[in-house]
Amino acid sequence: MTAPIGLPALEAELARQRSLLNLPPKAWMPETTSPDGEEVLDVAIVGAGLCGLAANAALAMEGVFKVRLYDRAPKDREGPWITYARMETLRTVKEAAGPALGIPALTFRAWFEAQWGTEAWDKMDLAPREMWMDYMIWYREMTGADVVNDCDVSAITPEGALFRLTTAQGDVLARRVVLATGLDALGAPRLPEAARGLPRGKVYHSADAFDVTELAGKRVIVVGAGASAMDNAATALEAGCARMDLLVRRAAIPVIDKFTGTGSRGMTAGYVGLPDDAKWDLMNEGDRFPVPPPKHSVERVARHSNAHLHLGAAFEAVEETTTGIRVTTRKGVIEADVAIFATGFGVALDERPELSAFAPHIRTWGDVVGPTRAAQNPVLAAHPYLGDDFAFQEKTSGSCPALARLTCFAYAAVPSHGKVTSGIPSASEGARRLASGLVRSLFAEDAERHLDRFRAFDTPDMTGEEWLPSDMAVTV
Repeated sequence: MTAPIGLPALEAELARQRSLLNLPPKAWMPETTSPDGEEVLDVAIVGAGLCGLAANAALAMEGVFKVRLYDRAPKDREGPWITYARMETLRTVKEAAGPALGIPALTFRAWFEAQWGTEAWDKMDLAPREMWMDYMIWYREMTGADVVNDCDVSAITPEGALFRLTTAQGDVLARRVVLATGLDALGAPRLPEAARGLPRGKVYHSADAFDVTELAGKRVIVVGAGASAMDNAATALEAGCARMDLLVRRAAIPVIDKFTGTGSRGMTAGYVGLPDDAKWDLMNEGDRFPVPPPKHSVERVARHSNAHLHLGAAFEAVEETTTGIRVTTRKGVIEADVAIFATGFGVALDERPELSAFAPHIRTWGDVVGPTRAAQNPVLAAHPYLGDDFAFQEKTSGSCPALARLTCFAYAAVPSHGKVTSGIPSASEGARRLASGLVRSLFAEDAERHLDRFRAFDTPDMTGEEWLPSDMAVTV
């Protein structure tokens, strides 16, 4: 067993490993300013969670450094980990390299073992959720991410060859914009129509941040059968709710995780190369078998005697009463005080104010597969159809050329790129793909400037006097 070496020693090893990989490379991007002399970022990243930080680190490994991240959350609270995520541990295996980008000392395992040693690592089953957040804070520091917190981006507007971002802390100009805003990047938490408008405190979405201690002594209903449903149900029970009813519309809780079961390096790296029909068929098939909750999450709920499971109990309606709420299901009516809907996220481009200039022009998967197939899976059809570099595509050629400079590195990219933006395991693969695409695009856009630089380069490698010609005659 190896004893802890401490974070300072790990950070020294990280610097050594970067040096061995010749990182960071030299900067090569030409300086860009606006016509008015304003600062212009090479890349603005909206979101400083897992995907945003990995994208920034991957860009730095490609020599692109004029990058800034904007996150609406306070510092050290980016992402879901300590806000609305309510699982005890991550669902990802602890060995996953995550956003380390091929650098061993940047992995979660290296960070953990440096502080607690290998024996503690061997004893740990899955990583505690709060610990992962601590790792992400360290990762941000080690990758030198320039993050502006408490900064919502309310509009992204094309301005010539640039984008103008309207933020809570002033306007920003950038050549490229990366949307790395997680699960709700292109929509919002999906709350049933019947539940909208009911007061907060009686109805929540599982993505809402709320004080769980307020559930003590209350009758709680949770709608859903996935991981977040189980996490919220368990949290309510552990907070001391009087009763918890879990409503599942299916006849059984899902038990087959097709994407994990068929996952491989081939799927991670090769999915993006599949023809469109194959991508649609694979994702559509996956939707027929939703991802099951982890076994330990189900057991976390089932051990409570006041937890009640209702199968085939599809939600139909909810109304406020003088004593709480009344929820109508396919199997009957349940009286409660609070309902938590773990009903996922939707893609609704027209509901995102920051995308109002682009939404009518964005090509979706529904546009690609046609109305008949789209009608079979409207949720999948609403996802944007992205290029190999994660850039949005035009619905009609020439209608909005700026879309080629706007990229989606968030959950909504999954139908186009596979599961490289949906969690920890393949974050590095996705970030490298994104960075490579951005570099190709930026370099091509600056072709004339690079040619001018090439022509102007005149730094000699030698003085020219290293080997002078002889004045003596040559005799044969």
